[in-house]
Amino acid sequence: MQTQAIEVIETEVVLEEAMSFNHSRLTYRLSVLLSAYEDKYDILPELEFELSAGRLKPDVAILLKQEYNWEKDVIRFPSPPITAIEILSPTQSLDFLIAKIREGYFPSGTQSAWLVVPSLRSIYLFLPNQAPTIVTSGVLRDPACGVEVAIDAVFR
Repeated sequence: MQTQAIEVIETEVVLEEAMSFNHSRLTYRLSVLLSAYEDKYDILPELEFELSAGRLKPDVAILLKQEYNWEKDVIRFPSPPITAIEILSPTQSLDFLIAKIREGYFPSGTQSAWLVVPSLRSIYLFLPNQAPTIVTSGVLRDPACGVEVAIDAVFR
């Protein structure tokens, strides 16, 4: 009787959740509003980062303007965004996203994070080692990146 060696290869299967209508709308709207800052920043939706705290993918990331190299692409960006924007979707918990910000982005060097809560038409501005600021009207002013966004324009 012959025996054969069998190699078992473990793979990680990651299933990405479907984006809801409001989530998609807000990702687009924030990207458009933030395009006013594109001379200084790259505004990048759904870019995955390989950071010291692991792989993280904000809904929208604000990075300092990068040099373009159309011949060489990057699958997982190795440096943290200045600002990470997360949009709460119907299938996520608030606690999960807060932990992602506090235990993932901030230890990796991200300087601010926004948590957008569509059903409350509010944005929570997180800065390291501070309580979040809740913005429900007027203008969100992020001191980490100098970006300002009118709440009415986000949730119009």
